Amino acid sequence: MIAGIDHFVLTVRSVEATCDFYQRVLGFERVDAPGRPTALAFGSQKINVHELGRTFEPKASAPTPGSGDFCLITDRPLSEVQARLTNSGVVVEVGPVERIGAQGQMMSVYFRDPDGNLIEVSQYRT
Repeated sequence: MIAGIDHFVLTVRSVEATCDFYQRVLGFERVDAPGRPTALAFGSQKINVHELGRTFEPKASAPTPGSGDFCLITDRPLSEVQARLTNSGVVVEVGPVERIGAQGQMMSVYFRDPDGNLIEVSQYRT
């Protein structure tokens, strides 16, 4: 019945700081449109960014900055991701470590965005 994820929402303290981080560190594209939340596009998905106190309806019952914990898949070598994180001044908290994702074994690194959301970037083993 469900084929994939289109988008999810992060509640953040600062749209500007969040967009800067995701653009600079992960290469996401910022999308702004009148009357719509700011979005960060990547691949065929996006993250909508709601600033605390300026959210869009409907929304989560208790939107809170820093409560996100999600995994992104890369098609690049994980060593390249790690190098980009290091060059961007981002501290890797865990990894690379082996994990089991929705499609099997993968290697992952974990780090945090400016609000403390936990981001896992993984590469599936081929």
